[in-house]
Amino acid sequence: MSESVQTTGIAATGTSAEADLLAQTADAVRAAGSVLRERFGDVVRYRTREELMSALAVNDDAALEVLRPRLALLRPEASFVEDELAGGALPDGEWWVVDPAEGNVNHLHALPEWAVTATLVRDNQPVLTVVHLPLTGETYTALAGAGAHVDGRPLRVSETEDLGLGLVATSQARPDEDERVVRRIGASITAMLFDALVVRTSVPATLHLVNVAAGRIDAFWQFAGARADLLPGALLVTEAGGQISDAQGRPWTPQSESFLAAAPGVHAAAVTTLSR
Repeated sequence: MSESVQTTGIAATGTSAEADLLAQTADAVRAAGSVLRERFGDVVRYRTREELMSALAVNDDAALEVLRPRLALLRPEASFVEDELAGGALPDGEWWVVDPAEGNVNHLHALPEWAVTATLVRDNQPVLTVVHLPLTGETYTALAGAGAHVDGRPLRVSETEDLGLGLVATSQARPDEDERVVRRIGASITAMLFDALVVRTSVPATLHLVNVAAGRIDAFWQFAGARADLLPGALLVTEAGGQISDAQGRPWTPQSESFLAAAPGVHAAAVTTLSR
């Protein structure tokens, strides 16, 4: 068993049974997305951290009420990751890694950058993933060995070969990062401002990663991060022909302290910039 996400196919080529499972997973994720779309509109006001966490939990619970039982029916033997913010390797076997409201804080602020995601992980390798954007209706899917798609259309990373012409992006893994990580994020943004054409900084990570897979953004990096933040995009980018590593160019695993997804033509240059 390998715990790293490879750059040329993550698991065995997708079978017809897994392709059907992917389609049914997409249906489940879209159903959960419909619930959040109905809840979207006005800015949700909060005055304390407790009120914020409560509002976030309400969205999560509303989506999970639809999503979790459907995924359990699709794969009864698969376990369910309870903590969407957790990182590190999983025990062997199959696991559903979901984020019922990826970019939840954006949803609360009536901003459009949020999604619902579900990824099936087998022995620490992502097998399939679905990322649904309820406001646009787009559904991004990837099946290990069978490519990445948006609404059935193939995805391909960009052909950019010069980081100086590249659009790159980063995100913070969580609001309460420790000082070391915060300073590392700041230094990396400064370095990229010198070396790339444009730097975007926003949450959530997954929406940057679908743009890398679609060739709209040339590279994305992040320090630390939860499995639910990075596994969907890791599979999408890999299956779209991109390269995945940590910020130093080493194989990425859910235990890594950094993450980099890039078009092959700018990956090495991005590693150089981030390794300063």
